[in-house]
Amino acid sequence: MRDLEALIEAAGHSDFRDARGPLGLTQRQANGKFTRDEAEALIGLLEAQAEGHDGPFAPPPDDEGASATPSAPPEPRRISHEERQNAEAGLRLRDVPDEVLAAELQRRGWAVIGP
Repeated sequence: MRDLEALIEAAGHSDFRDARGPLGLTQRQANGKFTRDEAEALIGLLEAQAEGHDGPFAPPPDDEGASATPSAPPEPRRISHEERQNAEAGLRLRDVPDEVLAAELQRRGWAVIGP
C-alpha cells in the first residue's frame, strides 16, 4: 500500500480520495481499500505511465539554470475505467497456462502460432 500511495502522490494527487475521479477509483478504493489484484493493476499502470515519461510524469529539466520561480503543479493524467479494467485483466491472464490461453484465442477466431 505504501508503494501505491507513493505512486498516487507522484502522479500529482494528494491521496486516494483526490485521485478517485482522475484514476476512476471506486468509493471503496478512494478510502484506501483495494483487493490485491486491484492494487497490483493500479501500481502497474501508474509505474508504466511514470516510465513512459508522458504528461505530468515527464522528468524535470537537467539544467540548474532553470527559472527560479516555482511552476504550477502539473495536471494529473486521468486513467479511464477501461484502462484500469484492462490492466486488471492483464494481471489475471498471467496465471492462465499458455495452452488454455491459445485455445481460447483460437475459439474466438484468432490464428495462434507458438514461439
